[in-house]
Amino acid sequence: MSNNWLEGHETVVVATKNAGKVKEFAHALQKLGKSVVSLYDYPSIPDIVEDGDTFAANARLKAKATGDALGVPALADDSGLCVDALEGRPGVYSARYAGEGASDSANNEKLLQELGQIGAELPEYPLSDGSKALSRAQFVCALALYDPATGEFIEAEGTADGIITDRPHGDGGFGYDPLFWLPQLGRGMAELSKEEKGAISHRGEALKVLMAKLGIANG
Repeated sequence: MSNNWLEGHETVVVATKNAGKVKEFAHALQKLGKSVVSLYDYPSIPDIVEDGDTFAANARLKAKATGDALGVPALADDSGLCVDALEGRPGVYSARYAGEGASDSANNEKLLQELGQIGAELPEYPLSDGSKALSRAQFVCALALYDPATGEFIEAEGTADGIITDRPHGDGGFGYDPLFWLPQLGRGMAELSKEEKGAISHRGEALKVLMAKLGIANG
């Protein structure tokens, strides 16, 4: 795949139906003068089975299925939350932790329930509003850019470290953002602006790596 591939395309196909991810990719790629289309724009493409055992494997599956179906390069992301106290869960099952088609609120509720059952707590991280820090955690994002003409992938990964709290902070973002506290900022992920989140999030970090591999400045 040519390193100037994105420079030759005004529109980027992102292999997702997650509205939150579409918004984040659109915001990030807008800086490069790119518009984003997603699987919402191609309803004829069947749902892609994400049965990989790693984020990277699932990203490759989604990128290849979309790229082969449309005959154009496709960008896919697989991401999730890995919680130390739960030995890395929910991991690749983050989006369906509370069951297939589960809402963000249901997944967050299940996460707090499981942490409550084991009595998880980090007293060394007091929060000023009286909420409790329950466990260290990490958001992980794997990106795969696939070219069906060559069968080649360009891949990247990004992470963001934080703390899971027992109550939400902020109403922005999506997924587990409301429960993800950033000690270095003294705020929750869901309290950040799009620009702030893009600068430090796992998806933002992965995009920086991908852009560097493509030889494109992302700043």
